[in-house]
Amino acid sequence: MQGSASADPDSPATTPRKLVDPTATDEHLTVNGTQRPEIQNYPHAGPVGQPRRVTPLQNKAPHGTQGDWGVFTRGNGESAGFGPIGRYGVAPWAEDWSFLRDKKRHDDLFDPLKFIPLTRNGSWWLTFSGETRLRNWSEEAPFLGTRGTPGSGRFAVRNLYGADLHLGEHVRFFGQLVNGDAAGWGGYGYNTTFRKRLDLQQGFVELRTRLAKAKTGLIIGRQQFLDAPSYILYNRETPNVPLAWNGVRGYAIWPRLRADVYDFVGTNITFNKMFHDRVDWGTRLHGIDVTWAPPSFALGSERISSFLDLFLIAFRVGGSSAALPYNKTTLSGTTARQNYGFRWYGGAPSFEFSVGGLYQGGSFELNRTGQNRDVSAYAFNAIAGYRHTPSPLHPFIGLQADLYSGGSSQRNSGTIGTYIAPFNPQTNYLDTTTYIAPSNLVSLSPVIRLTPRNWLSLQFKSPLFWRASTNDAVYGPSGAYAFTNLRGGFVGIVPQASLTLQLNRHLTWTQYGARFIGSDGLRAAGGKSGSYYQSNFVFRF
Repeated sequence: MQGSASADPDSPATTPRKLVDPTATDEHLTVNGTQRPEIQNYPHAGPVGQPRRVTPLQNKAPHGTQGDWGVFTRGNGESAGFGPIGRYGVAPWAEDWSFLRDKKRHDDLFDPLKFIPLTRNGSWWLTFSGETRLRNWSEEAPFLGTRGTPGSGRFAVRNLYGADLHLGEHVRFFGQLVNGDAAGWGGYGYNTTFRKRLDLQQGFVELRTRLAKAKTGLIIGRQQFLDAPSYILYNRETPNVPLAWNGVRGYAIWPRLRADVYDFVGTNITFNKMFHDRVDWGTRLHGIDVTWAPPSFALGSERISSFLDLFLIAFRVGGSSAALPYNKTTLSGTTARQNYGFRWYGGAPSFEFSVGGLYQGGSFELNRTGQNRDVSAYAFNAIAGYRHTPSPLHPFIGLQADLYSGGSSQRNSGTIGTYIAPFNPQTNYLDTTTYIAPSNLVSLSPVIRLTPRNWLSLQFKSPLFWRASTNDAVYGPSGAYAFTNLRGGFVGIVPQASLTLQLNRHLTWTQYGARFIGSDGLRAAGGKSGSYYQSNFVFRF
């Protein structure tokens, strides 16, 4: 298998060395060299969403910055529980730059900021991290014509800068600051997820040790949390201020098994003053995730390596995220829900897959009367495809299918059957426009990804959307759309494409284009079709 940038015609000239990956002997992988593809500098979540297949050996220092998590460093490393990591990670504190203790490994202008020794032997050290993102987008018919005005446009800039202090092997402190601003035209307003004065985005202490033959840790404070399938919860990508949680998290990682337990409350960012973010006691998130890495097995001439997640994700939320549509009104209240689910994902040299399902139980309490209603909902998510690794185009061709249960918005009593995902699933998992939310939805989409250069990748999708129940509404990110007399189950089709340019190690330019084509029934009910464009220019170190 040719799985590294040194095997790519656009890679710098190197002397090939055949190396067998010692951490993936059951994968029987041989790679030429260890340089990781530059396009992998900042990967997204999802086992099949990566431009190129990356081996565990490539993820290790000095070319990758994943921690020493053994088999859980496969692919983009998200199976370790700290989010996807390339050269940089979605959570910057998940990156490990300790290999720069050896100054011979320095090969970048910013390396002196990634490892600053504080003791003679370098056992105490400091890492700085930073991101500045410029995002602009324009929309012909924002949110199916229900918000803004035709031809609306927006511009947003955010800064995330942090410091990671390691005091030996067992103690470290991480802090990160955020600020952001936004402007535009066409009738948009900007809340504190877009306009944010300087504030603390993350601040925690982590204690590490070995316990019961496992690498264990305890993280206490304000932190990112990414140890869940990205279609359930993620990082709030579109606005300027990512999600942050306050509480405690404990993890243990054995050679083929890991466990993660956590108990969080949300962060209240509604105060638009410097360093005024507070704990949001009304928003809760707690649960447990167990991941097993079974031995690989043969399927024909392919050898499959995979992970199996079993999880309980429980949350409590109010406001618009919990509101229920009822005829032409909205029922306000608070919902407490529990997600019991699984995800099995992995792949072989020529195909990759992910399949998951969950049951969502719980209750809804109506604000006005205190009336309680049971919740019984479910979701199913799957994607699988063929990847031709030896091809210069490195194509991935697959199919994605998703089902989110619906209920009845025409009654105000009885069991609620509508699934909700209130904590910002990965933006581009379903639809890059974000006009459609994962509630009362059936989605089916082809997926094609081409990576003709190690710095260039293109992806094409065209999801078709249906309502899972015609007795329920069409949902957007702020709740149900108030379309009246909506008939039929088909909602629309959204052809879309993305282009990623990894200009160098620190600069990425990603562009998205889409056209939401509403069904006859949606347009007759007042929905509008429209085009969408988004550009993201990002600097990271």
